[in-house]
Amino acid sequence: MLSRLTANRNFWILLVCDAILVSGAYFLSFVLRFEANIPVSHLKIFLNTIWWILPLKLILFLTFDMYKGMWRYFGVHDVLNIVKACAAASMLIIIVILALFRFTGFSRSIFVIDFILCLMAIGGLRLLIRLVHAPLPLGLTFKKKAAPAERFLIIGAGNAGEKLLREIQDNPVLRYDVVGFVDDLPAKFRQTLHGVPVLGPIADLDRIVKEYGVEQIILAIPSASAGQMRTIVDCCKTTDVPYKTLPGLGDLIDGKVSVSRVREVRYEDLLGRKPVLLETAAIGAYLSGKNILVTGGAGSIGSELCHQIARFKPARLIIVEHDESGLYELDLQLKTEFPELETVAVLGPIQNKKRMEMVFRQFKPRVVFHAAAYKHVPMLELNPCEAVFNNILGSKVIMELCHAHDLDRCVIVSTDKAVRPTNVMGASKRVTELLAQRFARESRVKFMAVRFGNVIGSAGSVLPLFKRQIARGGPVTVTHPEVTRYFMTIPEAGSLILQAGAIGRGGDLFVLKMGTPIRIAAMAHDIITLSGLQPDVDIKIQYTGLRPGEKLYEELITADEGIQPTRHQDIMVLRADQCPSLPCIEGHIDELVHLAQSQDGKGIKAKLRMILPEYHPESRVFPFKEKDGTPPEDGLPSQADQTTVVIDVTTIRKRRSTSACQQIGKTG
Repeated sequence: MLSRLTANRNFWILLVCDAILVSGAYFLSFVLRFEANIPVSHLKIFLNTIWWILPLKLILFLTFDMYKGMWRYFGVHDVLNIVKACAAASMLIIIVILALFRFTGFSRSIFVIDFILCLMAIGGLRLLIRLVHAPLPLGLTFKKKAAPAERFLIIGAGNAGEKLLREIQDNPVLRYDVVGFVDDLPAKFRQTLHGVPVLGPIADLDRIVKEYGVEQIILAIPSASAGQMRTIVDCCKTTDVPYKTLPGLGDLIDGKVSVSRVREVRYEDLLGRKPVLLETAAIGAYLSGKNILVTGGAGSIGSELCHQIARFKPARLIIVEHDESGLYELDLQLKTEFPELETVAVLGPIQNKKRMEMVFRQFKPRVVFHAAAYKHVPMLELNPCEAVFNNILGSKVIMELCHAHDLDRCVIVSTDKAVRPTNVMGASKRVTELLAQRFARESRVKFMAVRFGNVIGSAGSVLPLFKRQIARGGPVTVTHPEVTRYFMTIPEAGSLILQAGAIGRGGDLFVLKMGTPIRIAAMAHDIITLSGLQPDVDIKIQYTGLRPGEKLYEELITADEGIQPTRHQDIMVLRADQCPSLPCIEGHIDELVHLAQSQDGKGIKAKLRMILPEYHPESRVFPFKEKDGTPPEDGLPSQADQTTVVIDVTTIRKRRSTSACQQIGKTG
């Protein structure tokens, strides 16, 4: 390392400059102490000590890594390092003189003055280097034909705003002129940040934009809540100026705020989901250095799991997927982002047991994340046979192989539609949950399932559909004015699945906290507005009616499931008291497969009703209403028949258990 440093020409230049400055500071301390009239005795002291003080200080500067820094980026960390090096050198010099001479004939104030002058000289040189390399302010540029700078306004004079401004100022290529900040904290009003003033509160945004000729607004408040984001976005709309935002805290894992990451405000920003705090040590303990298999790897959840797993440096990542194009793109992406990771792309259906047996035998996975499933409710209502083949039989094949090869654990990705299902998709996933619980009781493998609601932005989410409809000029179609769903982001879902895998002991059915259910009609309204259009003026919202198998609202648990907290604030666990025996449920699955092979859709639904008494394909679940017409916060249904449309609120409140869903409905 030292040889590499000494081979650098800049190192020698800086070392010589430091030697001159150190010698000059030491001599100047004598000059100041004796007011430019140095006695001969003290001049001899200077000459007798400079020969060892100079190399001592330079050696300490080397020890404190003062020659490894890139001084064009001189900052607070470098200042503290210089202070520590100069202080250590002065203390060592004093100790040596005290030990050898007892300070006889030495002036103590000289060494105090020397410390101050040396600190100023060494630090000043590095600051000068920084100033030389700093770009000229936009107003002082000497380029005759430079493009005019775009006038920016930053909302949020906090850490993110400061870093964004610093990058703009330090990068001469960026033709941005930040005219000021807007922040609601009164203590920041009329103050400046790197020379840029805080112009006022967000309420004055329209006036500030007009007064300063702002051409674009950037929201630099990645920690803002959903309510704050909505308020700020509403204020930005009144200005008729384009506005963008920095990514949320969950996307800024590395802590780097970059102009290249500024993007349009998305609906995810209005959800107000907090970043997930992961137990990285616990997750790494069961992922790092092991062979990990992900089924359905090219799907929304599967691909996110692959990316997050890759960060924990597994020995090998095996991706099973039947979508050829999706698997090809994911494999290329992972090889580019994680070149050191060995990835294995396996093309084939999970229900092909011989193919999957070969995969398990050849690549020897230790942990399986089973995310492969058909998820579109209307499609599976029309094609129930495929729900049996893919969701049920495929899951059974994967779990049997996990048991046969004695894996460490198997995490099943489930859905809130498995709760009192009204559709084939939900019923098939509920059968998968029961199968996982039964395998967990009779196997050393830790089988567990993770149940959560809709994932915003996924392939099956309404968000991409709404965006396509808006791009076509509308209308935006919503099934029912009162339909509600739980939502979370794709990275959040992936992180919590990994976390649940670390918590699971086997036989667990985890429920992720989904927050407050969102009305789909309100979501459509927000997305149209974020697109710069007016709902029901520029883009119509059209109600089409509930599709086969759909509920008005989704549930996360049922009344007969006992819910318990886990050590993670965003994950709850359900303990079912009774579950069918494994031979019994395997017999039912064999009959389902026979019916699917015979293309008997009605028979499949009848058999599912036999396995799952709570499965009612003909019912439409209507939300409970409070006196003000809003659905209850806990969301837990009563024991009443789900086909009942008008339900007495008092009776419902007596029947339902509020304690469980109050824990589920709250965000972590």
